[in-house]
Amino acid sequence: MSQTLTRRNFLKLSAITAGALTLGEMLPPVVAQAAIEAGMLTASGNGYIPSMCEMCVWRCGLIAKVRDGRVVKLDGNPDHPHSRGHLCVRGQSGLMNTYDPDRVLTPLIRVGKRGEGRFRQASWDEALDLTARSMQQIKDTYGPEAMVFSSTHNLSQVQFENLLYAYGSPNYGTQRSLCFNAMIVANQMTYGMEEPERIYDDQLQYVILTGRNLMEAISTSETGELSDAIARGVKVVYLDPRFTKTAAKATEWLPIKPGTDLAFHLALLNVIIGDRLYNQSFVQSYTLGFDQLAQEVQPYTPEWAASITEIPADTIRRIAQEFAAAAPHALAHNGWRTSNFINSFQTQRAIAILNALVGNWNVTMKASGGESSGALGTPPQPPYPRVSAQRLDGVPHKYPVVPFKLGVFQELRDSVVSGQPYQAHGWFIARQNPVMSLPDRNRTLQAFDKMDFIATVDIFLNDTAWFSDVVLPEASYLERYDPLLPVGDKVFLRQPVIEPQGEAKSALWIYKQLGERLGLGDYFQYTDEEDYIRQQLAPLGVTLDEIRSKGYVELPAAEEEPGFTWNTPSGKIELFSDTLDRVGFPGVPVWQAPPQPPQGQFYLLTGKVAQATQFASQNNQLLHKYADEPRLWLNDKVAEDRGFADGDWVEVTSEVGAIHIQLNVTPGIRPDCVYLTPGFGHLSKGLTTAYGVGASDSVLHVTYTDPASGSQALSQTFVTVRKV
Repeated sequence: MSQTLTRRNFLKLSAITAGALTLGEMLPPVVAQAAIEAGMLTASGNGYIPSMCEMCVWRCGLIAKVRDGRVVKLDGNPDHPHSRGHLCVRGQSGLMNTYDPDRVLTPLIRVGKRGEGRFRQASWDEALDLTARSMQQIKDTYGPEAMVFSSTHNLSQVQFENLLYAYGSPNYGTQRSLCFNAMIVANQMTYGMEEPERIYDDQLQYVILTGRNLMEAISTSETGELSDAIARGVKVVYLDPRFTKTAAKATEWLPIKPGTDLAFHLALLNVIIGDRLYNQSFVQSYTLGFDQLAQEVQPYTPEWAASITEIPADTIRRIAQEFAAAAPHALAHNGWRTSNFINSFQTQRAIAILNALVGNWNVTMKASGGESSGALGTPPQPPYPRVSAQRLDGVPHKYPVVPFKLGVFQELRDSVVSGQPYQAHGWFIARQNPVMSLPDRNRTLQAFDKMDFIATVDIFLNDTAWFSDVVLPEASYLERYDPLLPVGDKVFLRQPVIEPQGEAKSALWIYKQLGERLGLGDYFQYTDEEDYIRQQLAPLGVTLDEIRSKGYVELPAAEEEPGFTWNTPSGKIELFSDTLDRVGFPGVPVWQAPPQPPQGQFYLLTGKVAQATQFASQNNQLLHKYADEPRLWLNDKVAEDRGFADGDWVEVTSEVGAIHIQLNVTPGIRPDCVYLTPGFGHLSKGLTTAYGVGASDSVLHVTYTDPASGSQALSQTFVTVRKV
């Protein structure tokens, strides 16, 4: 019989918890049987197993060192192009996600009010039956569109989406509109692809980084390549209102005024076109719309941009000239979020076009292979049911160029709150924490209040799981299989390094079980995780046993595609986009003035740090041990003028919320800005390491959405700061 959780039987779900369990107090190790059969582990559980990291979306290859059935060290796999033998600090700490004493290791069912954190343990059959029954009841009563599905990008997402599409809901919330919708949509409108691959070879001479803090927002291989390029003497110009670690490594740091990156890049285009510094043969042969672009950027001189950006006109003109002179061995990195304003889409378009003008294609940029491969097999399944209901996030009727798989998550949440165009009643969430990640946390909690049922798949009782009705415990990435990942000319395997602890299960198993209970079993035609991967490998003529020991298999050589083709309507790089023009957006980048804070208020900046993975790793004891508690950055001169001192407690207030936090007084930020590291201020008392640490930026962020790409404009939030 299931029993109500107590402090004793559920790893201390209380704010007054006294200390975390040590590894020795955890469950006894269970040796990965498949690894023993493959000869990677001895019978006593010693050896090395290749797999893949999941501490961020970069998915580096790893080699796990196992001793006596426990993972004791994680290192980078030298054969994986994302790791090349290295793991960042987050990747090396990943074993603590598996061994965290706060892991949810049995299904949970809520017994108290939402947010009280009162759950009881349940069997998998009971939890899955309740989840499927609730989802079916919502579907039968209100239609499948009344069920919202949301997930962060991950390897098992293909089967999450399979469940979503088979169920028949159009409402899909992803993290992308909170991060890089502007970049993806801009690249699609320009190149016809999500994100070109960047090349940091020995000939690279010049890089412009627009808010891309690669030394802290670590993408292991690219961060390493940039670091090596800097060591070789490559010039790096870095635009950011804050002096980050990337700014410290750059050749030139430009503390640009927030929201004005667009003006800076329009002025670069003005100089390069006006002075005929562009690659005329490349532009004539491979681009479309140059005349429209040239006409539009005529007024955007460096002198015009200087008054807006607060970067001297001579500096802007010099950088344009230097960039063009270094071409084609020059790269304007289009980052992920740039300035985080509603004009960021236009900024991203300007950056993409800047690269095209100097003809750096197949020199510093090329088409990315992505994460899909037609060489892999898939389980058979019937076609999905036709969906006729309007999406809650406004795609495509309100956001006509936003891809369905990206969506506009914050708009979906707001439609749940308003009940328009119809009311959602259920939410199925996997590997995602919308309570922490969406702007305006109070509004997200209002959306949860509208739900008849919420289910969360995760390894922790995170802030979203804390407000859920059912929590389905997923195995950690060191305990499970996920679908194969093609990278370059190889396909890589994530495989169990140890057996799942407790009753944790893989996402592939969870989605199949739910699908069968919902009468959708024909969409999940695999017997178990290993069978799923065997079906993927079948066209390659490779067995699962053969791929286990190396962790990858070579793909058959593919025919090389022509070097200058793009998946745009014209087949060229589109400087002028007819697609944008036809739906009412400017076909070329145009100036859009950003709002500015009222007198006495500040821009609220956000960004990543090397010791944390967005909203997911703050409970990691290894990372927590070496990370400072986040403070609010405030310019030292402003602090002196206002009588603030380093370490003072202040109240930070926006139009949607307020927090209390200590100050970090520093010269490394513009006087009109403050900065707060995201991912802290957790509500869940089930996170005994992270609970009570720092404050949440999502409490402060106001919801502003770029009308073209659907991207959330995080830095458009303005705040007041007062001593408390």
